[in-house]
Amino acid sequence: MVEHFDDPELVHSLQRIIEFLGTFAFAISGIRHAAAQHFDWFGGFVCGFAVAIGGGTIRDVMLGATPFWMTSPMYILCTALAQVFVVLFAQSLKRLDNAWFAFDTLGLALFTIAGIQKTLACGHPFWVAIVMGCITGAAGGVIRDILLNKVPVIFHKEIYAMACVAGGGLYWAMLKLGAGLTFTVTAVFIVICLIRFLAVKYHISLPLLKGEEQPSHTSRRQREK
Repeated sequence: MVEHFDDPELVHSLQRIIEFLGTFAFAISGIRHAAAQHFDWFGGFVCGFAVAIGGGTIRDVMLGATPFWMTSPMYILCTALAQVFVVLFAQSLKRLDNAWFAFDTLGLALFTIAGIQKTLACGHPFWVAIVMGCITGAAGGVIRDILLNKVPVIFHKEIYAMACVAGGGLYWAMLKLGAGLTFTVTAVFIVICLIRFLAVKYHISLPLLKGEEQPSHTSRRQREK
């Protein structure tokens, strides 16, 4: 729990910083995907805001807490700032390979950490914290893909939520070893980002479930003969 660390005030301050940065990064990801679907500015803002707050809202409702974005207007302002950023620098960032993917990965790592910390602060065991970290980090991307009428990335592409699980496991291990808060958060952030980047670069994914294949018309006709 939070008291495992030396300074509860530091934990709270770091939590707010991580949530602000995560909101900004995820909002950029959502707004950029909305732009690719030719949404207007309002639609882009709604998509970006839903992505940025979705996972954290689900977490807070499950924890019986006030959703984090209701405690300060700064989260709405972060989303607005992200929209301005996308509008002003979209052409410049197009020249950078995987720039938008990087923002999604940063949001994933930041919100996973925020979810773990908040769950521990509520007094829940660590296995619950890891689950909540995954929900906080990955649910925003699911909401984004549903709004854009896509199959959520978490279900069919390179490792996504499992990076959150690995980060949560590392957080638990470092907590048990008595590592400092700043060092722990930094290490977990790097590990989640590294796993995600490597998974995409080398097309690493979990094994796919194989269902029954529907027989083709040709094979059915052959059997009928």
